[in-house]
Amino acid sequence: MLLAHGVGGRQDLPIPFSAALIGAIVCLVVSFAALGFLWREPRLGVGLDDARPLPRFLQWRVPERVWRGVGLVATAYFLIGFFGPDDADNPTAGVVYVLFWVGLVPLSLVFGGVWRLFNPLRTVVLLVRGERSVRPLPERLGYWPAAAGLLAFVWLELVAPGRVTLPVIGGWLALYAVAMLTGGFVYGVRWFDKGDAFEVYSDLAGRLSPIARRDDGVLVWRNPLDGMTTLRPAPGLVVLVIVLLGSTMYDSVSNAPVWVRFVQENSLPSPVLGTVGLLSVILLVLGAYLLATRLAGRRGMGEQDRTAGEIAHSIVPIAIGYVVAHYFTLLVYEGQRTVALLSDPLVTGANWLGTANWTLQSAFLTPAAVAMLQVTLIVIGHVLGTALAHDRALVLFPRRTAVAGQVPLLVLMVVYTVTGLMLLFAA
Repeated sequence: MLLAHGVGGRQDLPIPFSAALIGAIVCLVVSFAALGFLWREPRLGVGLDDARPLPRFLQWRVPERVWRGVGLVATAYFLIGFFGPDDADNPTAGVVYVLFWVGLVPLSLVFGGVWRLFNPLRTVVLLVRGERSVRPLPERLGYWPAAAGLLAFVWLELVAPGRVTLPVIGGWLALYAVAMLTGGFVYGVRWFDKGDAFEVYSDLAGRLSPIARRDDGVLVWRNPLDGMTTLRPAPGLVVLVIVLLGSTMYDSVSNAPVWVRFVQENSLPSPVLGTVGLLSVILLVLGAYLLATRLAGRRGMGEQDRTAGEIAHSIVPIAIGYVVAHYFTLLVYEGQRTVALLSDPLVTGANWLGTANWTLQSAFLTPAAVAMLQVTLIVIGHVLGTALAHDRALVLFPRRTAVAGQVPLLVLMVVYTVTGLMLLFAA
């Protein structure tokens, strides 16, 4: 039901796959060279004081309590699905894995980290305890709870047996809700800023939004890279962004014929192999990142132990680009189907949303167009990551060694690009 994320294979590209691969590498190298010659001083993170305001008719602000009410109502409507039949016509799996998990990325890319407003768990804590907390939130926790939650969710999505069934989805969500509410009641609503995997997931994508709100409440246009530079090093941040990137790469690996054949021919249970495969891919991506950043710190004559955390924000556009490229067709096709099922009278009791009779629209989604879009998104993500790493390197390293220090990072970007494209179009 929810496994076909790609477009088919390399034959879908309107140009030879080798040409697309070489073009992507050339684009990265040229971008790196241009940055080295033309971008000699740090330029990002300048703030919003001089940003251009949006037109007056867009300067509206809905009270936060309204969005929180919408989140509670939507959650209640979603829970109706758990009382319906546990079959392919139940929209619950589609809501969780498609509309929410995948759809949250483009929504956040446009409007910022929106899940903070809709999150029903944050709303419950606010209603019960307000801004109070039992004890202060330890700084050493950082993003570790969110990283653990993200890993648990991608394991559910990609590995867990029966992952589209109501008992498995409901059990996981119940355990997650208990963990988040416990953290919220103990540490207050600040817990959700770095502890809730989905709020952090939305926030990471939202930092790339071209729209932001200044402290005076005015909506402005901004350079999306300026927003990403506000993501500062914290415990667990490196693991968090690597889990996001590595898990999406594993999704491609798990759909590759060689992996499918290996699982079918192996005597070990597929959940065990899937867990080992997921962790192995994440660890390989993490190892490559730590090696590259350590070499960058050494060549750039900077603090080697500090480089990994300082450069972590440059991985976010790479991960987000790969997520959108990988799950694009899933969002379009299964997203439409899920919206239709949400109004199916046989499931929800009435055609509440008026979409029960929708027919799937796919006229513009030719395999060639989707394949080129996927390549473009991956390349753009890596180019943005290269620009972010370059700007931060100018801050971390002496000017005379800044470019030399970035060479290992360029190699890392090339490796990630080649691997990502090969996995995406080999599946």
